[in-house]
Amino acid sequence: MGQQNEDNELNIELKEDVALGVYSNLAIITHSAAEFIIDFVSMLPAMPKSPVVSRVILTPENAKRLMSALQENVLKYETAHGIIKVDGGGLPPIPMGFGGSTAQA
Repeated sequence: MGQQNEDNELNIELKEDVALGVYSNLAIITHSAAEFIIDFVSMLPAMPKSPVVSRVILTPENAKRLMSALQENVLKYETAHGIIKVDGGGLPPIPMGFGGSTAQA
């Protein structure tokens, strides 16, 4: 991450290869007592395997901060653009055993 300066502002560097981002349409979340692991997966039709395109490992405290930030941003988005419908988007059902017994998507 970045460093905080004297004005309590974050100085964050976004490298070009990271700024391009990766496409993901599935997140598999697992956890232990010490950390949360989010695997971002790209599931595409007619592809025999769905690769994990990124993995993020968080402390439980930062996972809760992320959840709160996502909830706040989804609310702002829906206020501006309308309710987001969650219908599966035509994707096949998520295999329940994938990623361990604590997986959530």
